[in-house]
Amino acid sequence: MSASPVLITGGAQRLGRHCAERLVDDGHPVIISYRRERPALDALRERGIVTLAADFSTEAGILDFLERLKAETSSLRAIVHNASDWAPDITGPKAGENFERLFRVHMLAPYLINLHGRALLEACREPQRDIVHLTDYVARKGSRKHAAYAATKAGLENLTLSFAAMYAPAIQVNAIAPALIMLGEGDDDAYVAKVKAKAVMDMVPGPGVIYQSLRYLLDNRYVTGITLPVDGGRHLR
Repeated sequence: MSASPVLITGGAQRLGRHCAERLVDDGHPVIISYRRERPALDALRERGIVTLAADFSTEAGILDFLERLKAETSSLRAIVHNASDWAPDITGPKAGENFERLFRVHMLAPYLINLHGRALLEACREPQRDIVHLTDYVARKGSRKHAAYAATKAGLENLTLSFAAMYAPAIQVNAIAPALIMLGEGDDDAYVAKVKAKAVMDMVPGPGVIYQSLRYLLDNRYVTGITLPVDGGRHLR
């Protein structure tokens, strides 16, 4: 157990929430950021998880979050960049705005949080400190309908390499690149069959595999600058 909390951005739902709850189960204090108020946050707060509202779609919102984070804690054991926006490409006059928003959420927010959070990580008295970027399988494959999303996630993957080199050996920086891990509301049997057919493992595994991957990185002192694929062997198709 670490006395310094783990920060998970976008920790109010799905993968972020699962990892936050599992970390608490394992005895770690946790801080999450969230974009909007939702009932699930009350359950997280009851478990002792600190919740900080954040708008990563603007630089001002990112910097405001950082000020409140520094007021909340003097150290961090790890930073897990999970906040994401699965937005499709659009055409017309707002196409540029759409790309810029995804850039700020997927790249500028992690970039600034890593820079400002370095001192918080270095203040942790544990022998290991980590930054983990949640990227995406499509960062290397591209996407016909989510080109801006894929490109900005690829940028986040590249930031992994840069920060790993900058912060070694005191802070390890790695990435996890999942394919589809959880189903969404309204996903029907046809969609499930289509998803399963994309990977040789023929399954939708659920969020536990991401926590296993996160724990591997948080517990291994000799791994930095890698992207860990969690995609069921899609590259084998």
